[in-house]
Amino acid sequence: MSEEVPERGTDGAVEVDGGAVADPGAFGRRSGEASGLRAWLSPVGAVATREYRLALRSRWAVGLALLFGLFSVGLVLFGGSKLGPTRYAAVLASLVELGVYLVPLVALVVGYDTVVGAAETGSLDMLFALPVSRPQVLLGKYGGRLLVLGGALAIGLGAGGLLAAGSVGIAGSGTYAAFVLVAVLTAAAFLSLSVLVSTVAREKTHALGGALVVWLWFVLLHDLAAIGLVAAVELPEWVLAATVLANPADVFRLTVLSQLGTTPGGFAAVLAEIPLSTGLLLVALLVWIALPLATATRLIRRRRL
Repeated sequence: MSEEVPERGTDGAVEVDGGAVADPGAFGRRSGEASGLRAWLSPVGAVATREYRLALRSRWAVGLALLFGLFSVGLVLFGGSKLGPTRYAAVLASLVELGVYLVPLVALVVGYDTVVGAAETGSLDMLFALPVSRPQVLLGKYGGRLLVLGGALAIGLGAGGLLAAGSVGIAGSGTYAAFVLVAVLTAAAFLSLSVLVSTVAREKTHALGGALVVWLWFVLLHDLAAIGLVAAVELPEWVLAATVLANPADVFRLTVLSQLGTTPGGFAAVLAEIPLSTGLLLVALLVWIALPLATATRLIRRRRL
C-alpha cells in the first residue's frame, strides 16, 4: 500500500487523508486529558484511523474483499450446488487447505511496506515528528492495516458462507464462523511477522524479499523439513506438537480441521492423534501475533531514518 506524505496547513496542522486535518498538538492534548492506558492508546487510534483511510482511498481494501470472495464462492460452487452435511465439511476442509497458502501470502504482502515504505516516502518522518512515540506509530499502522485485512477476510469469506448456508441451512454456520475467525487471527499473525520484517529492512525490495522468505518457510519448507525429521528420527509427541505450534499456518489448519473431524493434510496428518486442544492452538496464534509485534516495537526505537 502506497503512503502519502502529510502536508502542513497554514495553521501548522498536518493534513492527511485528503482533507482530514490532525493538529500535532492534539496528540499531546488528548494525552493530557485522559489518563493511563486510554491516554497511551489514543494516538495509536489516530494513526490507525489514518492508515485505514489511506487503504480505503487506494481501493486495495475492496480488491482484497473481492479476492477472498471469489476464493470462497468459487470453492463452494465447485463443491456442488446442493451440499449435504458431509459434503459441506469437505468443502470447508478445501477452503482451509487452500487458505493456508493464500491467507499468509496476502497478509505478508499487505504489511511488508508498513515501516520501510513509509520511510521511503517521508511520511514516517512526519509521524515521528509528532508528540507520539515510535511504538505508538507502529502499533497504529499495524492496527489500521489489520482492520482492513480482517474486514476483507470477513466480507469475502462470509460471502462463501452465506452461499453454503443456502444449501445446508444454519447448521454449519457456527463452524464456518469459527473458520473465518481463525483465518483472521492467522492473517494477524502473518501481518505481525511482515511488520517485523518491514521494521528491520532498509529498502522495500529487501522487505518484499524477506516477506517471501517468511511465506516459503512457514507454508512450504517447514512442513517438508518436519516430515523429513519425523521419517529419520522417532520423536516424542511433545516435540511433534511443539513443531506444529511453531508454525502459525499449521496451527490454522489444525484448529479448523479438528472441528470438522477431518484428517489434516501435509505434515499435520502426522499429528492427527496428538492431543492438541483448541484452546492451546488459539493461544499459540495469539503468541504469534504478539511476539513479532512486540519485537518490532523494540526495534523501531533504534531505527535510523
